[in-house]
Amino acid sequence: MSTVAIEIRPARAADAAAIANVHDQAWRNAYRGLIPGRELERMIERRGPAWWTSALNRGTRVSLLMFGGEAVGYASSGRNRASMLAVGGEIYELYMKPEYQGVGLGRRLFAAARGDLAARGLSGAATWSLAANDPACAFYARLGGKLSARGVETFGDVTLEKFAFVWR
Repeated sequence: MSTVAIEIRPARAADAAAIANVHDQAWRNAYRGLIPGRELERMIERRGPAWWTSALNRGTRVSLLMFGGEAVGYASSGRNRASMLAVGGEIYELYMKPEYQGVGLGRRLFAAARGDLAARGLSGAATWSLAANDPACAFYARLGGKLSARGVETFGDVTLEKFAFVWR
């Protein structure tokens, strides 16, 4: 009988290449066709292992989801950056490798990120998603997030709408 261990733990600088790999795969899957190709490639290239090493060494909080010893998802979190949302915490990013989406692991990673925010005394949480990213918006709505604000994000010469979801 085979058992596969699922672990969610704080990321370390030694995990930078694995996080960059998850980021690359998840962003190509989520944003191809939404963010202009050249801009998407630039964004992915900037977030390679060196960028993640630096971020982790600076104290960026990243929860890493391991499945059978492989990094398959991550979430970064911290203080809410949008005062209009009136919550203490924000989940800046939550990404899973495409083949691990839709099986409940993202929900577990989200819960771990919320728990980390609460442990730091940051009540409530917000997260942003591109409005056209239907799978992400549906995911946050299923988790009970309330659409609380709208904004825009510019990628090269394209401006896209984004939504803020909030949990109190």
